[in-house]
Amino acid sequence: MLWILFLTGTISFSMAETLSLAIVDAPKEVKRLLKAVDQDRDQKITVNDNQKGKALEFTLDGKTVQGVYPLSNLLQELKLAEEAKSETIYADKIFENPVHRISRSIKERFWDGLTRRIDKYNLKNVLGDSKVDSNGNRYLYVPYTDNEALEYYLKASAELPELKLKVVRLPEIVTGEYVRDLKLQHGLLALGLRKNENGEVEGVPYVVPGGRFNEMYGWDSYFEALGLLNDGRVDLARSMVDNFVYEITHYGKILNANRTYYLTRSQPPFLTSMIRAVLEHLPKGPETKAWLTTSLKAAIKEYHSVWMGAERLTPTGLSRYSGNAPGIPPEVEPGHFNHVLSPLAKKHKLSIKEFEKRYNDGKIKEPELDRFLRHDRAVRESGHDTTYRWRVNDQDLCADFVTVDLNSLLYKFELDLAHLIQHEFSGSFDNLKSENFRTLARDRKERILKYLWNPQKKMFFDYNVNLGSNSLFVSATTLYPLWAHDPALPDTKILSDADAKELIENALKELETNGGVAATSKISSDLYGDKKHARQWEWPNGWAPHQLLIWEGLKNYGYESDAERLTYKWVYMITRNAMDYNGTVPEKYDVVKRSHAVFAEYGNVGTNFSYITREGFGWMNASYQVGLKDLKPESVKLLEKLVPPEWVDFK
Repeated sequence: MLWILFLTGTISFSMAETLSLAIVDAPKEVKRLLKAVDQDRDQKITVNDNQKGKALEFTLDGKTVQGVYPLSNLLQELKLAEEAKSETIYADKIFENPVHRISRSIKERFWDGLTRRIDKYNLKNVLGDSKVDSNGNRYLYVPYTDNEALEYYLKASAELPELKLKVVRLPEIVTGEYVRDLKLQHGLLALGLRKNENGEVEGVPYVVPGGRFNEMYGWDSYFEALGLLNDGRVDLARSMVDNFVYEITHYGKILNANRTYYLTRSQPPFLTSMIRAVLEHLPKGPETKAWLTTSLKAAIKEYHSVWMGAERLTPTGLSRYSGNAPGIPPEVEPGHFNHVLSPLAKKHKLSIKEFEKRYNDGKIKEPELDRFLRHDRAVRESGHDTTYRWRVNDQDLCADFVTVDLNSLLYKFELDLAHLIQHEFSGSFDNLKSENFRTLARDRKERILKYLWNPQKKMFFDYNVNLGSNSLFVSATTLYPLWAHDPALPDTKILSDADAKELIENALKELETNGGVAATSKISSDLYGDKKHARQWEWPNGWAPHQLLIWEGLKNYGYESDAERLTYKWVYMITRNAMDYNGTVPEKYDVVKRSHAVFAEYGNVGTNFSYITREGFGWMNASYQVGLKDLKPESVKLLEKLVPPEWVDFK
């Protein structure tokens, strides 16, 4: 291994002489620092401010600080001092090792910045939604089956008239037509309430992804929980499971997220994995047993009613993503569907806006558009919104595919249910036997190998039920089956060691990049995609959930050095990017350029802040903490010295 020390800046006095800088007026110093250093006036200090090639510097308390990284830290520390009304800044924070600083920020600040509760003390903070127009009003919807919550929120609304909050009880049966007809009345969906140690009612806390995603999301929450557990936030991770149990109990499924426009669709199923992860950190006893009983009942209900229900189960015996509902999804960016709506609007001699209104009102019938939107909603339920992965003859047909990712997750779901019933309930639970779910898992494994494994190409591919063939589009999800097994039962691995070896070699040859694993291969994206319209779940972009599952999957099959290399690449990229860009920890990366400058569809959440980031991005935070913990000590030492991955021998 190569060892190199990368200097991150200088200061004009010895650290042994003093560890503090005195400040008299923090707000004034913030303005003075930005005026002196922030050349592009974005209220951050980044490498973009060093365009003239001259070392950036600033003098405070008679001491001169030089370099982008320490100056960006100085800006952050000044802002924190301003908020704390402190007159001192410590130099060790200005020159803190970037690895330590990022990890500490996530643990001490970011998780709290992303935590929400839906109760009278926090309503103002959670009700806003930048994704849809509610005509200036605030709406909170309560499930038909939760009378106590309805009473609580009606009382809270009366006590807080300044919020102009409308509390609405959902109908007993929520249809797609009901959701469509809400139009300018979309709002937040209630989650769990509980009594605290003082007997006061409070919202059950949860973590949001960040930025414009100010609600609890389906699959984000599993990865966030891994980060929380890593950082000792067991109660918060457990509370997120409790909120998912609430959603299944009262809304019938784990929702895409708790907003009204998500009522008809779910997201990738990780609940049992989340339960098992939390359970490992809970003490044995009656309280934990009761929690597990409630959680397990909800998971079984979701499994049967959602993923094995008629809407998602196909004749192959494997499941697909769905989320069917009429109308245009209201949360999409304005103009997102113009390429589809424009020719239909011309056909009816209407503007796009008027056509959209009449279509959503049910006054215009367009089966072609109905079909397009059905597949679009399936893509959104997949969490991979959007990608060219399900492109067939220039059409996106997600709902026609049983996918590698979904069925790998359901295989793990079945194994988890079998494991929990066997080990926590002596093999029998609620009239179900652990062997029932082992049988379902064995059957799914056979079907995964029959329909999704390509023995010629030695990779997994999604299967088009209508065409009766694989897609041959290479996605990072081809590696999901390596993750999907029960660690306690080696025979539950989907692939043989020989096939796994070929899968890993073939997949990484197409997917591995400078910063980790790309969402799709360049070959597939070039072949199926449209270069004029980049999509965010495509090459060259990489996403945290893929990395976390792939690292674990590689280790499951003994490929420790590959997992170490990919983990190091990812964590190094986050570290270097945060150093250069004022602590930025974004939603996703261009993993080829190792950059958060991703120009596709919705931008990059977690990059829009001033002075200091308060939250990073949920699953990116988790990937950093988990990745850092998983790295070998010698790799961490190299990372702390900012040694690029291409200079490291991981054998």
